[in-house]
Amino acid sequence: IFRGTLSKRGVRVITGLGKYFRQVDKSRNGFLSQATFKEALRVFHLEMPEGDFESLWLILDDSKSDKVDYGEFTRAIFGEMNEYRKAFVRKAYMKLDFNKTGSVPMVDIRKCYCAK
Repeated sequence: IFRGTLSKRGVRVITGLGKYFRQVDKSRNGFLSQATFKEALRVFHLEMPEGDFESLWLILDDSKSDKVDYGEFTRAIFGEMNEYRKAFVRKAYMKLDFNKTGSVPMVDIRKCYCAK
């Protein structure tokens, strides 16, 4: 539905949706209800006819749990990372995981990363 070459606006919308999803996910479980998902689409001016929304929801909620994993939603749009990108992410993660614990505290990320 959203596939194809993403324009600059498209990238901003997808990035914004991810940020919005994380903000509205008060329980931090990574899932969105149908109402929350529909509201997110409205906020980002991606409204669609009800029939189209129902079709989209059926695709995204393949487990029939009445909620959508927004990580899965993102992967559905962008697809899986290719091997080059995966290797790059692994290399960056290895640099961030100073203590080789398998997790990276935010304080360690702040030591290495500046968003400016």
